Amino acid sequence: MSQLHDRHCVPCEGSTPPMDKVDIQSFMKSLSPDWRVADEGHAIERTFRFPDFHQTMAFVNAAAWVAHREDHHPDLQVGYDRCLVRFTTHAIGGLSENDFICAARVDRLLED
Repeated sequence: MSQLHDRHCVPCEGSTPPMDKVDIQSFMKSLSPDWRVADEGHAIERTFRFPDFHQTMAFVNAAAWVAHREDHHPDLQVGYDRCLVRFTTHAIGGLSENDFICAARVDRLLED
């Protein structure tokens, strides 16, 4: 299987089932350990921290670009020195591979 950050999202149909707990735990191993499963397995989220508002907003804009390119959009909560990124696939009411692909791509934004 290719690295998650190298893959691209595919549209989910309403008939696509959400991931089960086993698949979620398997995919979580491919992400930074700072990600956590939320809402009883319906979402994943991570808080990113920054030294100031300028760097926080640079990250938010970069994450928005990733979301736009993949057509898979997270919920973002932005504060002065932090941004909570939360992925879920609304169309299926839970997690899909798309959530993990985008989370892996967001993780790469902070790699040097």
